[in-house]
Amino acid sequence: MFCPRLRSILSTTPSIRQLTISSSSSKILRAYSTPASVPLDKGEQAIYQKLKTALPGKRLEVQDVSGGCGSFYAIEISSPAFKGLSTIKQHKLVNKCLKEDIEGIHGLQLKTIPEE
Repeated sequence: MFCPRLRSILSTTPSIRQLTISSSSSKILRAYSTPASVPLDKGEQAIYQKLKTALPGKRLEVQDVSGGCGSFYAIEISSPAFKGLSTIKQHKLVNKCLKEDIEGIHGLQLKTIPEE
């Protein structure tokens, strides 16, 4: 269900908030958590440094969501360079920056946020 890395983060994170949703016949309990800062692995660090240099901004998150094998990354990035550009053009800027890295991975989930 969860990748091994996420499972280890959730099991060691003490700041878990619980939300209880009641219905007429049953209760559903879900745990929500903000993971503590976890050091980036090699692949995440390489991508992070390239994006931080090429597209500086207030927010940059890089996460290997493939369970640690480096085949699928989720990236959330904000930058003033995205202002006035369509989502497709914003993604093209990121893809251009990561061209060599993208050749060696299976997938990339990308969220870009324009900054003022």
